[in-house]
Amino acid sequence: MALELTNEEISRYSRHLLLPEIGVEGQVKLKNAKVLIVGTGGLGAPLALYLSAAGIGTIGLVDFDEVDASNLQRQIIHSSKDIGRPKVASAKDRIKGINPFVNVVVHNTMLTSKNALEIIGDYDIVADGTDNFQTRYLVNDACVFLGKINIYGSVFQFEGQSSVFGAKDGPCYRCIYPSPPPPGLVPSCAEGGVMGVLPGIIGTIQAAETIKVIVGGAKPLIGRLLHFDAWRMKFRELNLEKDPNCPVCGKNPSIRELVDYEQFCGLKKDESSEPIETITAIDLKKRLDNGERIQFIDIREPHERAIVKFPNAIIMPLGQLVRRMDELESSVDSVFLCKIGQRSILGIRALREAGYKGKLLNLQDGLNAWARDVDKSMPVY
Repeated sequence: MALELTNEEISRYSRHLLLPEIGVEGQVKLKNAKVLIVGTGGLGAPLALYLSAAGIGTIGLVDFDEVDASNLQRQIIHSSKDIGRPKVASAKDRIKGINPFVNVVVHNTMLTSKNALEIIGDYDIVADGTDNFQTRYLVNDACVFLGKINIYGSVFQFEGQSSVFGAKDGPCYRCIYPSPPPPGLVPSCAEGGVMGVLPGIIGTIQAAETIKVIVGGAKPLIGRLLHFDAWRMKFRELNLEKDPNCPVCGKNPSIRELVDYEQFCGLKKDESSEPIETITAIDLKKRLDNGERIQFIDIREPHERAIVKFPNAIIMPLGQLVRRMDELESSVDSVFLCKIGQRSILGIRALREAGYKGKLLNLQDGLNAWARDVDKSMPVY
């Protein structure tokens, strides 16, 4: 464990050293700290940038994804030249460019119930930059079991929130959100969109909370949830309480080991339910070329159709499907269109439950697949 700073480090971190709340002692604590960032996307990007600049001694990065052009609107740790590279590799290069004194450990893998305890166990604090519920619950439970602080953040469209979970007297994520929302109810950023600067704001708040927890003496967001609305430029704070009946951190926990989080979040296929029939963009093109009559149902909202239109599609937003299903010809196959083929599944299920008898097909991977595989003049968004 380092007990002092080098002359180079004193020069680099001088603005911290001038703050009595941090000083040399606090900067040494940052130097000795080991922080794991889960996800190197919208939230992970500012987390990694600011924690490396602040002098965190060891930063771990967990991500299995590659850099895509659509990431660059908000994931500022990556650049155009990194498209196609593993995100952890791109992020490591950027971190080392900012601060060569930081030890960067990359985990180019998906965090799962099988590896979470082993990976998280090597770090002091976890900063959660994930964008899905199953990983959020996994990170929370692993942190509780290992006694690690969980710096939480999430974003959607124009709103974000942050808190600090896992403290001895504070709540964990499950205390606040005992169960996940039904699958598909909350769209991902890929479907619902996100204001580019929003994860920068929330991720920077997470970085600040991480630094405060390491240095000590401050008032972190333990027992508090900070909510931010970027469109209205408003912050509000909610008080949170530890749930004594929490199944993970309560007095008599019923969950004592990591579970199957995809199943917990309802993401695994229900074998008892009727499967959704899909069709690929290429197979659909073949059927059209053969002269088959197919009715296309575009369930997207007007602002999304303004990006790209599909010719001769029936415009029927998701919320209107059931009450307008009499407008469809049940004798003709219906192919449902959305961006990536997820919301259309909800539409097909809704029509089935309402008693629609016609054949319903989901365009696999949505209009983006049609743009990539069939009509390259259409944009991928």
